Amino acid sequence: MSTSPPTKWCLITGSSRGIGAAIARKLAGDGYSIVLHARHNRQSCEELAAKLTAQGTSCRVLMFDISNRAAAREALEKDIAEHGPYYGIVCNAGITRDTPFPAMEGEQWDAVLRTDLDSFYNVLSPCIMPMLQARKGGRIITISSVSGVAGNRGQVNYSAAKAGIIGATKALALELAKRKITVNCIAPGIIETDMIETLPIEEIKKMVPLRRLGTPDDIAATASFLMSDGASYITRQVINVNGGLV
Repeated sequence: MSTSPPTKWCLITGSSRGIGAAIARKLAGDGYSIVLHARHNRQSCEELAAKLTAQGTSCRVLMFDISNRAAAREALEKDIAEHGPYYGIVCNAGITRDTPFPAMEGEQWDAVLRTDLDSFYNVLSPCIMPMLQARKGGRIITISSVSGVAGNRGQVNYSAAKAGIIGATKALALELAKRKITVNCIAPGIIETDMIETLPIEEIKKMVPLRRLGTPDDIAATASFLMSDGASYITRQVINVNGGLV
């Protein structure tokens, strides 16, 4: 008598649209069960959840602000208590507040650091111990940026947060390696999402050796590989997906 493989749940933060939604769709296609997340956009999450469910994927939605430590812990601990620990976590959610540094307001600095960097702790802290106690290994993927690798004018706050994500990812990878939990980082380049609507796209394309922008599916494909059994010997790495930009 055959038995079904154990369910592997993957949490993807910021998965109502863009890169997060693309990763959710790809991982669902790979056979993972999906926990979608958003701060405000429940409708988009519910619509995506309905589509994934119709395709045979087990799926649920969490709503909380990743920059709010207490709210994140409450939501995640409740979900884990009800459904068990996650096998995979993709820390994708983030914001930008771009402006030249001399004109940058404290709120612009704080909002980006609290959302893009502090969320590393806010999301992962409630999740790690249950993963360890399950003794089934796991996958953690963080999303940084080309700005965190090389810096970018007008994005001192964003570059600082995304560089911090890289350092935190590498350190956590060392701590979790012996428990067969890999921790890797994807650093996207310029990706076609609503975050770049105001940028000079044609000029940017000229800077990219592959002469095109990336797509959310480009990032999702990399996340799919890092989540897979085929990536079991890859940890503490930063995968640049940027068309050769750096």
